[in-house]
Amino acid sequence: MELSLKNFKSQLIQRVILIFMKNYFPIAAASFCSALLAVLVFSIFQKPQKIFIDRNDASAMYTNYGEADPFLSGIQRTFLSSSPTDFIAAAERVTPAVVNIRAVESANYSWWGGSSFGASSGSGVIISGDGYIVTNNHVIEEGNKYQVTLNDRREYEAKLVATDPFTDLALLKIEDKNLPSLVFGNSDSLHVGEWVLAVGNPFNLESTVTAGIVSAKGRSIDILEGEYTIESFIQTDAAVNPGNSGGALVNTNGELVGINTAIITRSGKYEGYSFAIPATLVQKIIRDLRDYGEVKRGLLGIKIAPVDGQIAKELNLPSVEGVYISTVTPEGGAEDAGMQDGDVIVGINGMKIKTIPELQEQVGRLHPGSGIKVEYIRNGKRYSANVTLKDKDDAARIVVKGDDEEILGHLGFTLRELSTDERRKLRVSGVYVENIKVGSPIEKTEMDPGYIITKVGDVKVSSVQEVINEFKKKKGKEIYLEGFYENYPGEYYYTFEVK
Repeated sequence: MELSLKNFKSQLIQRVILIFMKNYFPIAAASFCSALLAVLVFSIFQKPQKIFIDRNDASAMYTNYGEADPFLSGIQRTFLSSSPTDFIAAAERVTPAVVNIRAVESANYSWWGGSSFGASSGSGVIISGDGYIVTNNHVIEEGNKYQVTLNDRREYEAKLVATDPFTDLALLKIEDKNLPSLVFGNSDSLHVGEWVLAVGNPFNLESTVTAGIVSAKGRSIDILEGEYTIESFIQTDAAVNPGNSGGALVNTNGELVGINTAIITRSGKYEGYSFAIPATLVQKIIRDLRDYGEVKRGLLGIKIAPVDGQIAKELNLPSVEGVYISTVTPEGGAEDAGMQDGDVIVGINGMKIKTIPELQEQVGRLHPGSGIKVEYIRNGKRYSANVTLKDKDDAARIVVKGDDEEILGHLGFTLRELSTDERRKLRVSGVYVENIKVGSPIEKTEMDPGYIITKVGDVKVSSVQEVINEFKKKKGKEIYLEGFYENYPGEYYYTFEVK
């Protein structure tokens, strides 16, 4: 009996195994083969990616090093921090695009039959393959001729495009193609403590690379003068010496995150801290210099002061930070949005604002006509307002995009609407011609900046958009403008074709 029971169990186990092999094994085998095939196909077709790990949340993000227009492309990456600390690859990528600049001032004095010469030198960064170079204004302001030497010792005569003393930036141009250039990085994403490299030509030494960390951000050191100065420097401990001015501050991905500008020193040489203009601000400034020959500054229409402990206590602020509005400018963007004296700005477009330099940097990136969301505290309560930035004449220039921008760009002039004061003074509605590009169809009409357009054809206009709409209707046809100049009598007419 016992033996028979054992045989029964053995036969039962064999039968179960046979059923499993017959019914389920093919399914399991097919699944395994499918998974193996999928992995094989993925490994063949998937291109390798560069992976960087964010130090805060350890999430993997991807990036690439594609070509980009430095004036138009915006930011090349969106992750917060450049984790690699391989300085070799970054240095190899950056040094060919950092140049030596020699500014020479020469003046001939025919009365005495002689001449005098002066010279200064510094660094610059090629930011486009067709030869645009950004540097500091103080590097070139003493000269009237500019000699540029590349890392491979090629030499060029550079042309000065334009300068902006309020941010200490200048734009030069050399004539060549396919030059080595740097891609702009996101200076907002820099962390205090993150590694950076400073590349320049100190003491006329070629392509010197030094390393350090970001020591602070949004730093003001009161070296620039003027009503519209912006000081929101990146502070680093990378060694920067005379001759480094205008050179590159890059992250370990080799992306341009700043233009080295200043040091704090008692000896005249490096003593521990250097300061760079953030790349996000640089990008806006040099684009304006290229396109308009000057910087188009959007203004909030306020006078400001820092928040200290006493102000924070009196206004019932949650912390000692923010920007105090001492005066709201009449007819400015802030007043139009309902802001008042005594308000404290604590945010711009969702970004927390703690200091005046942070506010100046955020607003300094925008053009007149741009709309921003301002968060502020009044009587201990938090509010928000949508403010349209205006220019120094309290006029809100309309920011045009797409086809509208293409039309004005092809014609070669910049328009803005008249300010309230201008309309009151001139007793007329119209559109103001602010800039005219050299060699453009508008310049060929011999129109001058300052012309006020009152009619496009037979249609009266009072806004930039109305002018653009009339241009669109007349595309491919000849059109004439009617208008006047403030300081010259009579009407003036200009004819051209809108293509």
